[in-house]
This record gives sequence, C-alpha cells and structure tokens, in this order.
Amino acid sequence: MTSSRPALAATRRIETGKKNAALRRTGRLPAVVYGHGVESANISIDAHEFDLLRRRFGSNALVELSIDGHKPRTAIVHGIHIHPVSRRAIHVDLYVVKMTEELTVEVPIHGAGESEAVHRMGGTLLHALDRVKVRARPDHLPQVLEADLTVLVDFDHVIKVGDLRVPDGVTILADPDEDVFRVLQPRVVEEEVRPAVAVPAEGEAAAEGEGAEGKAASEG
Repeated sequence: MTSSRPALAATRRIETGKKNAALRRTGRLPAVVYGHGVESANISIDAHEFDLLRRRFGSNALVELSIDGHKPRTAIVHGIHIHPVSRRAIHVDLYVVKMTEELTVEVPIHGAGESEAVHRMGGTLLHALDRVKVRARPDHLPQVLEADLTVLVDFDHVIKVGDLRVPDGVTILADPDEDVFRVLQPRVVEEEVRPAVAVPAEGEAAAEGEGAEGKAASEG
C-alpha cells in the first residue's frame, strides 16, 4: 500500500560545524535523524525540495524518509532552525516515529473569521499566544489550530486556550485559562484642559474702574 505522506530523500554527510556553510552553497541542507530503530546520524537533504515540502505540509509534517536509497522510515520534522535574517531553514531535525506512540510538539494557532470589535468598533486584535504544545499520535498531530475570531463581538470577549477546538485524540498541554486572542479598545487622546480665566461682567468692570479713579482722587 502506497503511503500518502511525502517522500524525502537524504544522504549521509561527513560535513559538520563550519563546513556546513559550504554544503548549503551546493543547495543541500544539513540535518540530523534520530528516533525509533535508528542510530543518530548526520544527513543532508535538498534545500529546495524541503522548502516546498514545508510550505505545503507544515512544520510538523510526517514524511517517508529514505537515507542513501534504503527502505523509507516514517519521520516527523521535529525541529527547524531558521536564519534570523533570511528566515530560511539552515538545519533540520528529523525524528523517526512509532505510529502507536504519542508525541509532544508545538502547533501554531491561527485566527479565522472577522471580529466585530475590530471591524466595527475600531479595536486592535491582540494575538497573545501564537503556538501551543499538544500531545497526540503521529497521524493525529494537527498542523495548525484555528480560533474563531467572530466570537470577539466586543472588548469583553476573550478567546482562551480552553476555547480552542482540537481534533479527536489530541490533548493541549497548556493552561485552559490562558488568553489566546482579545481585542483592545482604541486609545482615546484626551485634550489638554486649560484652567478657566474669569472674565468680569461689563458692569463690574465699570464699577471697578470708577472705584480706582475715586481712590486716586482722594489720595491726591
């Protein structure tokens, strides 16, 4: 029976450390494989092929990994080291799995839909938690968890970890009361309030003027 999982070909490598820079210039991506039934080994994979695989299947993709043409083993992309400037993968960790054994991985959280508090009330959407750890068997691991933003109808509503919908067989390993999404109220810029200056009425001003003139006359 043919697997529906993507195939990934790898070759063993002897380059390590600083020599990996030269390996990357040839279009190969350094990686390491470890896990059930295999000894930890340094390998390399085609950088372009892996980039396409990651875009299509996500960061926690299950792949059929073949090393030097040998029989494929099911592995998960367990870690991707990203260059801080180019944002390209520079190293990959591949873990050979046992399909009946649960794994713990981090899964990104995305928002779906539109919040009324943002669209009509001018609020700012705050994504307080962008990923969460989950535990599941390899074939049940989700690539992403989605939060329904349409429930954020005002500034009092909050989406918490416990509100996230997860597939059967998946357990979230986080505090269910932790905030994931909320909407912040728009900032109100208060105008500077200047102290009021008392302006005398017209009759009062005239009386004050006459009083001052009478005083000056008597002193003279």
